[in-house]
This record gives sequence, structure tokens and C-alpha cells, in this order.
Amino acid sequence: MPSQEEPPAQPAGERTADGSTSSVSPPPRAHKPIPTLETGITGLDDVLNGGWPERRLYLVEGAPGAGKTTLALQYLLEGRDRGEAVVYVTISETRQELDEVAESHGWTLDGVTTLDTTDATDAAGPETQYTVFHPSEIELQNTIQAVVDTVERVNPTRVVLDSLSDMRLLARDPLRFRRQILALKQFFAQRHITALLLDDQTADLPDMQLQSLVHGVLRLEHIAIAHGAERRQLRVTKLRGVRFHAGYHDYVIRTGGLEVFPRIRIGRPGRTVPRAELCSGSPELDALVGGGIPAGTSVLLTGAPGTGKSVLSTQYIVAAAAAGQRVAAYLFDERLGTFRQRAAALGLPLEDALASGNVQLTPLEPTEISPGEFAHRIITAVADGASVIVIDSLNGFTQAMAQERQVTLKIHELLSYLGSRGVTTLVTLAQRGIFGSATDSETDVSYLADAVLLMRYFEAQGEVRRAISVLKQRTGNHERTIREFKLGHGGLRLGEPLREFHGVLTGVPSFIGARGELLESGGFVVPEAIVARDA
Repeated sequence: MPSQEEPPAQPAGERTADGSTSSVSPPPRAHKPIPTLETGITGLDDVLNGGWPERRLYLVEGAPGAGKTTLALQYLLEGRDRGEAVVYVTISETRQELDEVAESHGWTLDGVTTLDTTDATDAAGPETQYTVFHPSEIELQNTIQAVVDTVERVNPTRVVLDSLSDMRLLARDPLRFRRQILALKQFFAQRHITALLLDDQTADLPDMQLQSLVHGVLRLEHIAIAHGAERRQLRVTKLRGVRFHAGYHDYVIRTGGLEVFPRIRIGRPGRTVPRAELCSGSPELDALVGGGIPAGTSVLLTGAPGTGKSVLSTQYIVAAAAAGQRVAAYLFDERLGTFRQRAAALGLPLEDALASGNVQLTPLEPTEISPGEFAHRIITAVADGASVIVIDSLNGFTQAMAQERQVTLKIHELLSYLGSRGVTTLVTLAQRGIFGSATDSETDVSYLADAVLLMRYFEAQGEVRRAISVLKQRTGNHERTIREFKLGHGGLRLGEPLREFHGVLTGVPSFIGARGELLESGGFVVPEAIVARDA
């Protein structure tokens, strides 16, 4: 009689006060990382946490035109460039059509084995009509056999099957279709193949049976909006054994393939920009905000159109560049030429800052960019060393994004990310109309900002004047006064507090001081050179 093995020794327990022994749980096993295959799309690899886990079967679904074929070709070309054998199985497209897709992106399919199964289905000719089998059964069998023969001959590591809708039609019966997919899954697993199955979602309902068979599901969505460029988003709905980046991620299809912009990860470790307080170059303005803007905070510059929000942001841009900080500014409402001309007219050395390389100005068309791509541009700038981000302004961006999901939350997400990296953010936001109330704007983001500077028009002695005040400053004390300012050489030039007026923020103030105390030149003495120039 064979000897019995002794049971494994149990871990020693801890002795309690009454002499009994308490059980101790064994230490958890270390998680072994799953080897992955890169997709050839950097942003998608980030979403998948490294790429597709090896030796598994995945479903890529999306409506026609969503980019499934382009994504699949990038996946195969990545493998080819790494010296792997790859196979593209096409049921509805010819090799010529695939070559045309590749050429449109500047690619070549040399080294990619293409199986055109339309040749295999042609084998089910008229003579098959005299058999007891339905022609589709013979066509499906020929297709599957052609795939098996090609895989055995090439011995690939990556396979793409395009598309499942054609196989579903050939199978005719859902049970037969499921069995064929299950057989392919087992066949690919035995040969250590990582395969993508493309489905154009032509069925009336989602195929939940198919999704249960595969190891992962990637859904591509093509969204048409009322105005502007179309939007594209992708989402991983399933990926067994992998902690992927959940949620919707914007992507675009350009010459060169798909470009994916992963959603911001707030808690993800990253490079922190060295902290440095941001000053404007104007002692009066810096005193108004409490000595300067602390690094890592966000400042909202709000007011009616024309009150000087862009001038103030330019003043901060120039001052930051002069202090050696790198600035990335994004212009939604103005042309680049207009922005630079205004700075030159006010004597702000923006051109010197641009020439130094410390400032990057990027004009953007709000109808042509998605929130994900915009956030990706900012993240890239921060990774390249930018410590100050300027967004001028949010109005055009948010209006173009009116049909997007949770625009305000995306702005919150972006500001939180920048703050966690120690980046100072300046955002301009115009109110509705010329004399709107202080809180009347298309998008209320004042609660998101760490500081709020309000710039207002007010009327006095038959003149339209401007005033500035700090309504909010989370990081420290600031002046509670309202100061008149003028736009002149060097940007904003502040005067004394408007103590003789009441109701400046309403735009229609009441003068409560002595007549002789009225401001002669906007609250400060204008240099004679500027007076002569204005005359």
C-alpha cells in the first residue's frame, strides 16, 4: 500500500492572552503580470494598461466608419515591425481595398499575410445547390478551413478576422455561429495567437453571447453633433484579469492612423513642476491679489468682453517668461496675429518671450477639437516642462462642446490634474453682454478656481471706465478694494481704491465723495508720453 503524503504544515498562529492560538491568514500571492502585445497606438496601450494580454481573443465593435479596420491594421503592422508573423483574414473586403486603406495612411502591407476568403466562399458554386446542405453551410465550412490552413502554414502571433457580421450571416443559426467562434477561440489559444475579431454591429441587438466568449471588448463610437466636426470615442467594456482605464476616451482618425487621448487620471503619479510664485510685473496688481499667484493654483479672469482679460493674461505670460518659467497658452477666441499685435501695441515684450522659447502660443478652433484632445495637448505641454497654462477663453470651447458629456466636470478634472502637478493655470471667461451681472456667464466655473479676478465696466462723469477686484483667493489674504485701471504701456496700470463710489460692481455706481475728489485720469497719473500719444 503506497504511503500517504503528510498534509502541508499550517502557519503558526499567534498566542492570545488566554493561551489559545489564533489563526493567521497566509500572505497574499504576488500578482504575476500578464505579458501584453502593444497595439501600435500609444494612447490605446495606456487605456489597456500596456496593450492586449497575449494569447487571447478580443472583440472590437463599432458602426461602419468608426475605424475598426484602421485599428486592426495598426495592430498587425506593430507586430510586423517587431518581426512577428501576422495574418489579416477578410471576408468582405479584397486585398486591393486593404492596400488602398494602408496607402491612405502612408503604410505598406508588405510582410502582412492577407487571406481573402471570398475566394473560399466562391467554391460553393452552382453544383452545391444539388446537395442536402444549405449553400451557406458549405461557404462557412470553407471559410473556417481556409483560416485554419493559413494559420497552420504561417504560424502567426497576431490574427485579425474581419468581420463577424459576414460569418454571422453564413452561420444563419446563432448556435452554429457561437460554436464556430468557440472553436476558433480554442484553436487560436492552442497556437498562442492573440486575435482581434471585428464586428460592425449590423445586428439589431448587441450580441451578448459573443461578448461572453471573448476575453475583452473594445467599443468604438462615432458621434455626429449638430455643428462642428464629428466626435469619436472608445471604451473598454471588458478585459479579463487587467485593471484597465475605464470610461470614454476621445480619439481621431488622421493620416497615420488612430490617435487616442486617454481620459485624465487624477491620482496617477507624474512629474511635478517646481513651485514658483507667479507675479504680474506690476507691484499694485500683485498687492491686490495678495503678493502674487501661488504655484499650483488656478485663477479665473472674468468680466465683460473688452475689459482687458486677454491683456492681463498676456501680462502674466510675459512676466512668467521673464522669470524663466515655461508657458503654454491656448487661444480659442482670437487669431494669433491679433493677439501678438495687441501685445506689441501695449509695449508688452511678447515677441521676446516667444523668441526665448519660454512661451508657446497655440490657436485652436473649438469646433474642430474634442475635450480629450485638448486635455492631451495640455498634458503633453506639462510633460515638456510648462509650469504655467493659459486658456483664453473657455467661452468658445464650452459652447462648441455643448453636446459633450459633462463639460464642466471635464474642466474640473483638468484643473485638478494641473494643480496636482504644481502648474499655475490662468483661465479667462467672458460674461454675457457688455454690462451683464458679475455671475452671468455661459458656464459657471467660479467654484472650481482658487482665485477669481473680476473686471468690470462702470460709468462715471460721462465716461466708461474699468475696475478690477479680487472676489476670491483660497490660498491667502488679498485686498478687498475695488481699483480703477487703464490699459496703457506695459498692460494694466492700477489706480487708488474707488472709495468715493458705491455700486461699482453693478456697473451703475453712485458717487458719494466730494466733487474735487473725482478721478482726473482714471485713478493714477498718466505719463506725459502716453498722453501725447493718445492725443
